[in-house]
Amino acid sequence: MSEKNGSGFEVSESQRQSWLSIAAVWAGGMICVPCLMIGGVLAGGGLSLGEISASILIGYGLICAYMIFIGMQACDTGLPVSVMASGALGEKGARYIISILLAIACVGWFGIQSATCGSAFANMLASMMGTEATPAMVTVCSLIWGVIMLATACAGFKGLKWLNYIAVPLLVIVCLYGLVAGIVKNDGGAAIANYAPEASQGMVFGISMVVASFALGGVISADYCRFAKSRGDVVKSSIVGVIPAGLFMLLTGALMSIVTGEYDISAILASLGVPFIGLVALVLATWTTNVTNAYSGGLALSNLLGFDESKFKITTGIAGGIGTLLAAFGLLNAFQGFLSLMSGLIPPLAGVLIAAYWIVGKGKKENFKMRPGFSAPGVISFLVGAVLACITGGTFANFPGLVAALPFLNTPFFVGPVNGIIVSLVLYVLLSKIIPEKQ
Repeated sequence: MSEKNGSGFEVSESQRQSWLSIAAVWAGGMICVPCLMIGGVLAGGGLSLGEISASILIGYGLICAYMIFIGMQACDTGLPVSVMASGALGEKGARYIISILLAIACVGWFGIQSATCGSAFANMLASMMGTEATPAMVTVCSLIWGVIMLATACAGFKGLKWLNYIAVPLLVIVCLYGLVAGIVKNDGGAAIANYAPEASQGMVFGISMVVASFALGGVISADYCRFAKSRGDVVKSSIVGVIPAGLFMLLTGALMSIVTGEYDISAILASLGVPFIGLVALVLATWTTNVTNAYSGGLALSNLLGFDESKFKITTGIAGGIGTLLAAFGLLNAFQGFLSLMSGLIPPLAGVLIAAYWIVGKGKKENFKMRPGFSAPGVISFLVGAVLACITGGTFANFPGLVAALPFLNTPFFVGPVNGIIVSLVLYVLLSKIIPEKQ
């Protein structure tokens, strides 16, 4: 059932990159301020250092498992996830469901990251000048950094690669400096040695937090793994790029929280009298993470609008421009609950893609094709898995009025995104046997 997939997004052999280049992108995405904050949350949840470490390894292990399968399919087909989804949900399903969700999520997170960077940049500059940041100053800084990050994203994969080659080692050095300085100033060695929390929220809480931190990233891994030279390179880049960097950042965040009571590295470094280094760390951390949002958002928007990748810079500019405006004009406060919903809705796509390509299609490139219209097994499986992920993952807790009317919408159980992935995978396999596909 094979056919040539002339989508306009395929990667040529000349565009293939080394696995280290792709791993650097993953490491750049992991080495960020939110990961430090999640490490602090794990410590604040009463988990021991052993439980924190185990939660990180299990959580990122789960993410790597599904991102490897998605990444290998992308390597085989040369397609980004918003286009690749047409093999399971049909071309219209991929275009009008998946591309819309991905575009909204990526644009929104681009805006949040730009706003975070702009606010921190303004506050740090104000601190260095002995004054306070004004709302106008925050707006200008958010606009400036949104534009700078957008320009990097428009450079495409090569721009991401070189940015991460520079930023990742520097960020690691700065994080280590912050941790060591915090330990020295606060007698942190004794605090760490004596750390013995009385009540732990448990491993399920820890794993849930870790998975939630990169659940979306695991799905959009196809956008970068399509540049890999082989399936083996996908495996190496995913494991090497995600797990060591994730373990380092979350443990660093946990240790900072134990030692100083803070988990924001810029705040820690500012308290140590070195705000400039803190500023550099925060900007680079946000930059390397945020360009992936604009890049994937641009790809999704291209597919939604019916463009091929030749219009990529235009759609990336649109996606990042909207995100920058959201950041600059304070429209994100009302948007964050919706973004949380997107984070619950999107991961179950992984289950559908894995089932369609690896189980039904037996993992063979020649069995992949972009189906016309809406594919019922894919659409139904994705929607059921997405709703279940939100119900069991506590996503609807961000909408108290809705939960008050329908209490069953907030029924936490294990890890919501993982639940959604498993259910969508199993359901697709079953429905593909019951409902005949359009040919």
